[in-house]
Amino acid sequence: MKIKLGVPDNRPLADFLPTLTIKAKDFATELTSHNVTEKDLLNEKSISKEHVENNIAVRKMLLGRSVKPEELPPSEDLKKVQRRLVDEEKKDLKKRKIKFGNNPEIN
Repeated sequence: MKIKLGVPDNRPLADFLPTLTIKAKDFATELTSHNVTEKDLLNEKSISKEHVENNIAVRKMLLGRSVKPEELPPSEDLKKVQRRLVDEEKKDLKKRKIKFGNNPEIN
């Protein structure tokens, strides 16, 4: 998956996964958490089996809605988004200081 999405080896796959894929994985995990309690699953083997079954079920639902997770385009690199937001905040602060000076009531 990392190769398909062009994720560098030293970066986590989740930083590039499309939101839909992250939500699908999260949903499968939540199903597992719920069913561990509801079905009183106690050992690793039964919990792992439940998790795999939930992932298969979620994937089947996605495919039924014509969504193929492996064909979704990667999301923008999370670190790039974070850097851009920090840069935009800095620019906004500079503009506010130029416009209003250092008045703490306005800034």
